[in-house]
Amino acid sequence: MSPSRTLAITARLLAQFRHDHRTLGILFVTPIIVLGLFALLLGTDAPDPGVGVLVEAGEGLATNIAESLDDSDTIDAVRLTDADDPDALLRDGTLDAYVVLPAITTGDNTLEVVVEGTDPQAAAAVGSTLQGAVLDSFGRLLATSFSRLMEATVDVEVHSLYGGGDLDTLDLFGGPFIGLLIFFLVYVVTSVSFLRERSLGTLERLMASPLRRTEIVVGYMLGFTLVALVQAVIVLGFGLGIIGLYNAGSVWLLFGIEVLLALAAVNLGIFLSTFARTEFQAVQFIPLVIVPQLLLSGLLVPVSSEPEWLQWISNVLPLTYAVDALRDVMLRGADLTSASVQLDLAVLGGFCVLVVLAAAATLRREVA
Repeated sequence: MSPSRTLAITARLLAQFRHDHRTLGILFVTPIIVLGLFALLLGTDAPDPGVGVLVEAGEGLATNIAESLDDSDTIDAVRLTDADDPDALLRDGTLDAYVVLPAITTGDNTLEVVVEGTDPQAAAAVGSTLQGAVLDSFGRLLATSFSRLMEATVDVEVHSLYGGGDLDTLDLFGGPFIGLLIFFLVYVVTSVSFLRERSLGTLERLMASPLRRTEIVVGYMLGFTLVALVQAVIVLGFGLGIIGLYNAGSVWLLFGIEVLLALAAVNLGIFLSTFARTEFQAVQFIPLVIVPQLLLSGLLVPVSSEPEWLQWISNVLPLTYAVDALRDVMLRGADLTSASVQLDLAVLGGFCVLVVLAAAATLRREVA
């Protein structure tokens, strides 16, 4: 083996990298961006669960429990009145749970806690905090010689507004992950396949024909979308039928959301492929365009837990609305009458139209 010839190959490769600014950016800049997002998302403390506290008894142990909850460092206690509708506050996201504190007397007593139910960790935090508040309240009463209430026992029962208390981490992440998996794979297949059409000269011949740019884009979009729909059926069927993901909503509505995600991925792939000359360059858009969307979509960390300036970015990304729609349908049983689902579908549909127009406008008559 000749060292000089070996080093000549190495020097040639390094020279190619030196002139390929896009690859250098992917290698050295993108990891910093992705790791920075991880640090911002996972390094920020999640907000304490909001817990509504309704005291039915005017004094005694119930009042002491409410005061312990007010002083807790693990929840954000909010006092409720008889005029409040706790279930409505759970549904609109104002509260994560609520507890009604009745008059507690000697004998067996049960405190019923109702949690929103789609976040198992929040439910566990609320239950353990309330248990601690009960013990702390007994200690306070013992110190003030309310010995007659020391014969009382208090149990805490946690009920879920959604999911029946059977939701686990797989249910929380599985539904949105199905949608994001379809989005990712469809984007990769579309961008590479469309670039191959340009490389083979097929697209240039179509551009020379009487066909309009929009017709070309829509034609390709329909072809890729039909393939994506088959993929969506397979993935959705596997998730619900084989893995057994929890679903309280309409399967047809879930499929509709998957269709919108597939359309968005197809058109985004067509649009971004126009800025690449090789398949390698097309794949380079993944860590730069797709990965940040996945991180900021709310799949791993709730958008409300992000720094405020990142929340502004998350709220303009289409994948954020896809994750929200999938969780609303699968975990909460939302349907098309839900204002939240309507907004999510409108944003996804608007994004599809936007990237179709962008793809048509940037379509070039040249070989990659």
